Amino acid sequence: MTVQQGNFLDARQVVQVKEGMTRAQVRLLLGTPMLPDAFDRDRWDYLYYLKVGRLQKAEEQRLTIYFTDDKVSRIENVGAPTEVPATEAPAASTPAAESPPAKTP
Repeated sequence: MTVQQGNFLDARQVVQVKEGMTRAQVRLLLGTPMLPDAFDRDRWDYLYYLKVGRLQKAEEQRLTIYFTDDKVSRIENVGAPTEVPATEAPAASTPAAESPPAKTP
């Protein structure tokens, strides 16, 4: 039996979170946090848990974002992915490579 809970964290999104971002920017990028802290409104926890079968170890990830004056002041990453596969990285392109030059009459 597979059990999946929480916020799935994609490396492409995780690496974009930077100090100085606003709450709105973080929410747009990562979505609503799984665990809003009732006692500390300046801390957002994004948790992800995946358990496949009974014999495999569960995959657990936690990304905690701390805010000061409504801006990201610290990021704590425990197991969230940060490596974007090279095949998914945007390729550098030049204008000449994008399209052939226009013909003039």
